[in-house]
Amino acid sequence: MKNYWVIGGAGWLGRPVVRRLASKGSSVLCADLPGRAVEWLSTENDVAGITPGDFDAFQADAIAAWVADRLDEGGIPDGVVNLTYASTARQLSDLTAEEFDRVNHGNLTCTLLLTRAIADAMASRGSGSIVLFSSMYGGLSPDPSIYGPGMNPNPIEYGVNKAGIRQMARYLAVHYGPMGVRCNSISPGPFPNATIQERDPAFVSRLSSKVPMGRVGNPEEIAGAVAFLLGQDSSFITGIDLPVDGGWTAW
Repeated sequence: MKNYWVIGGAGWLGRPVVRRLASKGSSVLCADLPGRAVEWLSTENDVAGITPGDFDAFQADAIAAWVADRLDEGGIPDGVVNLTYASTARQLSDLTAEEFDRVNHGNLTCTLLLTRAIADAMASRGSGSIVLFSSMYGGLSPDPSIYGPGMNPNPIEYGVNKAGIRQMARYLAVHYGPMGVRCNSISPGPFPNATIQERDPAFVSRLSSKVPMGRVGNPEEIAGAVAFLLGQDSSFITGIDLPVDGGWTAW
């Protein structure tokens, strides 16, 4: 039985990833902010093999101990997915240095510490696959015309951090490749959550108009890409960024 960790697994894109991995008979640790995984899994009665876990991935001082405890409890995972992120949602003109630094610390520094701790354990065994989450905005700037009155374009720190995640995946792929550990990233395109889709269909329509396929993504469409990068079918793939964006970055 395969053993996977999905960090940020109770979120909009994390849930279908957890479901997909568990549906294949794997053991899946669904880790998220305190209480979130337990709350979500209380409504998921049809999928076995999922264990909820509390974890604030942006508490740098707690990362090493959390990883060590999970390794003691369940052993070295075969694969790990990290979907965590934070942003300020501030206007560019209002963003302070302290806010920018705080988000950079969470999205980049903490991701590095977490990924390195897990990859070191995988390297000791000689195998493992890690999937980090970037974004279409890790390679492109948001188009301000998509956003209506009173809306913020996707904030600068989000795109800067997601660009950094792509480079982190490449660097770690090279470093850990000789030790049998792969690291890739995925860049989702527009996947607005259910609340946004219900509250602002005009915005969703404008997003869809930027996609060659003419629509936004369904969360389940992320899960297959993750499963592919974690599994044996991608055994000779490392250091790539896989866009799952309906062609957003093709034009």
